Amino acid sequence: METVTPQHLNEFRDHGYTVVADVLTPGQVADWRAFVGRHLDQQPPKEGQTGPYFLWPALAQDPELRNLYRTSNVAAAVQPFLLAGLPLPEPEVAQLAVTLPPHPQHPGAPHVDGLTPTEEDGRPGTFTMLAGLILTDQRDRDRGNLWVWPGTHLRTGAWLREHGADALATAVPYPPVELSEPSQVTGAAGSLVLVHYLLAHNIGGHFGTAHDERRETVYFRLRAGGHRGRWREAVTDPLMEFAG
Repeated sequence: METVTPQHLNEFRDHGYTVVADVLTPGQVADWRAFVGRHLDQQPPKEGQTGPYFLWPALAQDPELRNLYRTSNVAAAVQPFLLAGLPLPEPEVAQLAVTLPPHPQHPGAPHVDGLTPTEEDGRPGTFTMLAGLILTDQRDRDRGNLWVWPGTHLRTGAWLREHGADALATAVPYPPVELSEPSQVTGAAGSLVLVHYLLAHNIGGHFGTAHDERRETVYFRLRAGGHRGRWREAVTDPLMEFAG
């Protein structure tokens, strides 16, 4: 795994995202892709479907998924970003995110996760960060890459300090803050992309042909220990759970 450096930490704090290379070995990438392939065989998209397609297996119900997560260095890569002493429980579910080409379109408005639907008690489904294992080559743009709007995690935190944390629940799809120019996240297979919960983001198009490789990424919504009890503080002070 690439060493997490001060540059990674600074990128995450200032821009709201960063990419850590070589978190997975080639063998682990192959194991993850085989896992995704089996789930797609069991729950395939509709015949002829293109564009995004998601599956949501739960770690508690899938021993193979749980083992893959535990042996994939995700927690070890994330821990340096967190405030010292904050534990990192295992995620509850994984999102198997594929984009089937051709899907030649760029995203419109960004969103923040966990607002539609909210949790059962009506609370926004906030978390600490989104962690995505890139399983296919996404070094080029427009191959289903994640789109992000750098710095919007800080602007959204300021907006929520002004309007109150509970305003997040109705700020669908994203709070009315000034958006930066979007960027496409790029990375080789085996990389890990880390995204702050409040960062504006959306899935991108895949401008390849039907014969090109589909985009595959596995996302985890990670909550630092105790996050649910302090979610209001976490969204109004967006760096409180992070190192530095």
